[in-house]
Amino acid sequence: MTHFTSREFNHSISKAKKDALHGPVFVTDRGKPSHVLLSYTQYQQITSENISIVEALSMPGLADIDFEPQKSRIVAQPVDLS
Repeated sequence: MTHFTSREFNHSISKAKKDALHGPVFVTDRGKPSHVLLSYTQYQQITSENISIVEALSMPGLADIDFEPQKSRIVAQPVDLS
């Protein structure tokens, strides 16, 4: 998995494309992820209808991604069953 700032990406597009052959390339803008560059093969694997969740989650480099989903808040509401 590779990270580029927007500026680095603009100056090293060919390197980013080569790196994308081995896994996703993350481009950051002001320190926050803004784009992901994938090889076409990886893109096809992710978007194909026959891919399993296990295959999607086993993509190289995904274990290194920081992922903090927002906590959901479930509010109970009365239900009218009449």
